[in-house]
Formats: sequence, structure tokens, C-alpha cells
Amino acid sequence: MTDDFPDHIFELPNSSAFSAAALRIFRIQSGGNPVYRQFILSLGKNADRIENISDIPFIPAEFFKSHTVAIEKLTFEAIFESSRTTGTDPGRHFVHDLKLYERSFLASFRHFYGEPSGYMIAALLPSYSERQNSSLIYMMRGLISESRYKLSGFYNENPEDLIRNIHMAKASGQKTILLGVSFALLDLAEKYSPDLSGTIVMETGGMKGRRKEITREELHEILKLKLNVTEIHSEYGMTELLSQAYSKGNGMFYCPPWMKVLIRDPQDPMTVTAEPGIAGGINIIDLANFYSCSFIATGDFGKLYDDGGFTVSGRFDNSDIRGCNLMAE
Repeated sequence: MTDDFPDHIFELPNSSAFSAAALRIFRIQSGGNPVYRQFILSLGKNADRIENISDIPFIPAEFFKSHTVAIEKLTFEAIFESSRTTGTDPGRHFVHDLKLYERSFLASFRHFYGEPSGYMIAALLPSYSERQNSSLIYMMRGLISESRYKLSGFYNENPEDLIRNIHMAKASGQKTILLGVSFALLDLAEKYSPDLSGTIVMETGGMKGRRKEITREELHEILKLKLNVTEIHSEYGMTELLSQAYSKGNGMFYCPPWMKVLIRDPQDPMTVTAEPGIAGGINIIDLANFYSCSFIATGDFGKLYDDGGFTVSGRFDNSDIRGCNLMAE
């Protein structure tokens, strides 16, 4: 394994380079990740004969609940764990190199929003010390640190301070971004209805069992009205991934250059396509998952579009609901 190869994934110039890197990583992981190797064998696939990324087997995200999905003989700097929902086991991502994760989330933020140092970054999430094994909290801690703005931070228990400090930052000409779990943002909107015009408001997911489920469209309409913003941004990520996609409005997500979404046929999970206009299960290639598995079949249902964007319209019935909102306790 080439030690500096993971760094190259952030410098891919085009789709051909992405496919070449994905196939190279597939060779490494199909040989060196025993769980993934056994999964491929159970499908009757020969890894040596796979020459196209659409033919690569995608391991179900549920495997992260019951297996150590990682290259063998590695040590781990962290184990990220998904939030627990009632009656379910959490997914666990064994992370060999935290620097790779840090480079991924910082590069992705810069790709879509520019330098974190240009923002006041506020989070409606529990502080890192409360949820040390959350990849979302780790990411937000890193972004807040990069912000270097004195009022950036976690505001889970201090909504009045959050509102006041956002207004102070805006009055001084500082760009502001507020990221929160959907239930916490909805509580803020309904209880305080603050004027956050000019602030980027970003949600990270649905109600997750904490409130009556509503669609993303319904949530965004409520937040836009109550917070006086024109668009609601969204972050698409999960414990099993080390990269994030972002939406700047209308629920249309875009991946950074080292991440790609493909769609699988709900009736035939082995049939995968990158053609736009087709709805089905969301499969993700995340090259930042270099030391675990870069080829994940999620429980999300969605659709690809001509410009490379994708939407998420729901979950498959047999998939557990991700529980990030349970962190907002």
C-alpha cells in the first residue's frame, strides 16, 4: 500500500482520474479488507475481473453495525459511532487516520463555501466533549477551530446567546453559518422565530424519532418562514463515510470531486448506474474511506440529475433510521 496515495484523491482532475483511483482503491480493499473480501466472494464475484466502477460490489452500510470494516492489521486512532435509535445497534467506523478525515471535511467545506476562517460558525449540536465518538461533532469541532472567530462554537444549551451573537457578527460584517440537527433548528424556529436573514442555515437530517416526521420540503418551508431566510442548506453525511455532500437549497446535493453517487435498482441491488433521471437506492463511492471501504450501499432512496446533483427522497423500509438528532438531547 502506497502511504501517500490517499492524499492524491483530493487532486483528481477529472472523472477518468476518479474512476482510475476508485478501481485502484477497490483492488487494495478487496484484497486487504477481510470483511469486504468475504462479501465479494459471497456474491460469487471475481475482483480481478472488475474493470468498471459500476460493477464494483457495494457493501451495505448495515455491515458497520456488526463487523470491523477495515483493512486488516491496522491500528485505529478513533472509532466513530452513529447515534443510537431505540432497539438498534449503532454503526461503527474504525478510523485509521484522522488526518485523512480532517483533510476531507475541510477540503469539502472549502470546495462549496470557501475558507472556514471567513465565517462565524455556530452549531446547534452537543459539544465535542459530550459525544467524543461522533464524526459529525468531530467535523464541527474542526470547522469551528478553523473559523478562528471568537463567537464561533456550540450553542446547544444557549439559544438566546446564539441569536444575539449571530446578530452581533452580522452587524460587524462577518459572514455567519448555523448548522444543526433538524429537530433543534425547528425548536429554535418555533420558540424564538429569530431573524437570521443573511445567515447560511444548514440542517443535517430529519426528526429521527424525536418529533413527528415531516418531509425535507415541509421542514425547509417552516425554517425559511420562521428564520427569514431564502434557502435552507443541507449536509449529507453518515458515520460510514469520511466525506460529505452539500445542498445550497431545494434539497439538491452535490459531491466533492473525490465522492460519487450511483443509483442501484431497488429490485436488483447488483444493477448500478450513474445515468441521470433514474431513481433508486443510493450507493456512494467515498475515496476518503481509503482504510475501510469506499463502496457503500446506503439505505437512502434518491435520484441523480443531469448536472451531477442528487436528491434524497426517503429511506427503504428495512433500513434503520439514522439517529443524529438524538444527539440534541
